[in-house]
Amino acid sequence: MNRKYFFRFSVYTLAGLLLFISCKENSAKTAPIPEIQVIKAIKKDVPLKRDFVGQIYGFQDIPIRARAEGYLEGVHFEEGFPVKKGQLLYTIDAQPYIEAVASKSSMVAEAQTYLVNAENELARYKPLAEINAVSKSDLDAAQASRDAAVASLEAANANLRMAEINLSYTKILSPINGLIGKTEARTGEFVGREPNPVILNVVSDINKTRVEFFLTEAEYLTIAREFNQTVADDGTINRDHPQNSNNLELILADGTTYEEKGSVEFLGRAIDANTGSILVQASFNNPKGLLRPGMYAKVRVEFEVAEGAILVPQKCVTELQGQYSVYVVEEGNVVKSRQVKIGGALGDLQLITEGLEENEMIVIDGLQKVATGMVISPAVTEFKSQTPEN
Repeated sequence: MNRKYFFRFSVYTLAGLLLFISCKENSAKTAPIPEIQVIKAIKKDVPLKRDFVGQIYGFQDIPIRARAEGYLEGVHFEEGFPVKKGQLLYTIDAQPYIEAVASKSSMVAEAQTYLVNAENELARYKPLAEINAVSKSDLDAAQASRDAAVASLEAANANLRMAEINLSYTKILSPINGLIGKTEARTGEFVGREPNPVILNVVSDINKTRVEFFLTEAEYLTIAREFNQTVADDGTINRDHPQNSNNLELILADGTTYEEKGSVEFLGRAIDANTGSILVQASFNNPKGLLRPGMYAKVRVEFEVAEGAILVPQKCVTELQGQYSVYVVEEGNVVKSRQVKIGGALGDLQLITEGLEENEMIVIDGLQKVATGMVISPAVTEFKSQTPEN
């Protein structure tokens, strides 16, 4: 009885297994080849650019200092608004300085009186000395007194001028046309001595701005070779040379590109031994006043043009442990993973320096669905970049 049941079980099992294998073979024969979107590698000349973080300054940023000590009597401007050169900004209590001027003036008058007396004395002694009515030593003493009186008057006048200069410091005027910031002292505060405010404010000329950023030593060597070609024998920069004429871009904090282009003003004197970098200063016109001192922005510098560069969308490139690869559709529509070497990014495009040729088909969509050795039906599509062309 058991042998009978065992025989039936074996027959049923074998029949089921044959049915499963048959269904699987039929399924493999009828499975459709997947359609996968691909793009063709692009070949063209590409300007190679690098972005550097820079800080913006006014073309002139002039600190307004309290050069006279005293109580602040008046603030005569609106914070954050333009001011004119020579405009009154602050007044400091002038009474102690007025008294100092009066005191020095009296000393000048006293010295003038002493000089007059000394000159009169000398004038009397000279004819007497000619007839030997007075000794030569008396004449020399009179001459010395007169000379001392002249020196005393000059010293008194110098002290008066200094007192008048100190008095002038009680009225603080704008040194330039520009934009003034927030005042660091208010009416009634004592200013001009630490720790009380010495720098009361800053006036910035922002019609043109300076942008400072840093290059590594290797980057410096690249840009310096181009920059030095535009410097005359006397060291002046040729502003009309194309490489000095508005060839820099400024990328603002919101990701937009500033409408005005800038120029390199100078390279720093030396490489910083601590950071291995060198200062570069560029200038950008700022007619609308959009740029303000203290802002941070990216300076985009063009180093060179890569001729015949291969470009693919960044989404085509995968990275694993520092190795980059793309899926290439080879003969027979067989997918193969191929390692590539990459260069810089150009918006949402990636520069491929090694591993690809022009018009090779690259998988762009469904990367997780493909694998090496898989046969696909490639659907060639055109990639439309979402970032402005560099």
